[in-house]
Amino acid sequence: MTGGSFDVEFAADGGTEQTGLDPETVVVKVGGASAVDPAGAVTDVAHLVANGVRVVVVHGGSTAVDETLDRVGVEPEYVETPEGVTGRFTDAETMELFTMTMAGGVNTELVAQLRNETVDAVGLSGVDGGLLTGPRTGAVRVQEDGRKKIRRGDHSGRIESVRAELLELLLEAGHVPVVTVPMFGDDGGESVPVNADADRAAAAVAGALDAPLVALTDVAGVYADPEDSATLIDHVETRAGFDGLADAAEGFMTRKVMATREALEAGAPTVVICDAGVRDPVVAALGGGGTRVDRSAVVEGVTP
Repeated sequence: MTGGSFDVEFAADGGTEQTGLDPETVVVKVGGASAVDPAGAVTDVAHLVANGVRVVVVHGGSTAVDETLDRVGVEPEYVETPEGVTGRFTDAETMELFTMTMAGGVNTELVAQLRNETVDAVGLSGVDGGLLTGPRTGAVRVQEDGRKKIRRGDHSGRIESVRAELLELLLEAGHVPVVTVPMFGDDGGESVPVNADADRAAAAVAGALDAPLVALTDVAGVYADPEDSATLIDHVETRAGFDGLADAAEGFMTRKVMATREALEAGAPTVVICDAGVRDPVVAALGGGGTRVDRSAVVEGVTP
């Protein structure tokens, strides 16, 4: 079914005609917003592992970081990129609190929840074992008052390499890696922990493992009309469909669609953006729920 002028399918009454996925390995991204309750994902991961599926969990923690900054009286600064993506600007003080919260707080809590569900979870930041590495960014392009500007800062980075063999070693031993940022950033000198986007980290991991990515968030998926939940984009298989998906994305969803492209270009066969709040959210996503984007939508020569 086609919505507007682009080639997508809409879910009718919450249903779907998509073919379900049955992967050997799946990467699950648990969003960091306060509205994203990880409880359903935790239960689903336990179910998948018990049925022989290898799972890597990647998580965010935006709300937890904001709460930490608020407790110590640090006002977060948000900037918008020319592509329309809004993010927190990371200076030295924010970086210290970010690392403490993500690797020391959110990651440990999620590992504990999984272990309480009999999942043999192992927490890792991108620094551990050099799991997530890439160059530090000496400056970021931002948009202020309609004008493009450069902000100096070297506490962020771009993931270019995932140590997939470390994840494979853990998976083969029956563990569930639980991955978070910071990444290990290099500017040609000494490598240091730096901030990176968790959605793009999940994309890099899924691409490195050639595994489907299930991105859990606080909405059902991407809507052709963000104000109308009846316009959920069900399945995207073509370049035209992906262009329409990107045009429809607004706000935080812009980043998720960007990460979707990166995951598919890197080797992931499919990405599903879906609601963490539904019953059995990961199983539902693998069974046809949410917005599914196949590799054929961004990689030339791949057939739908």
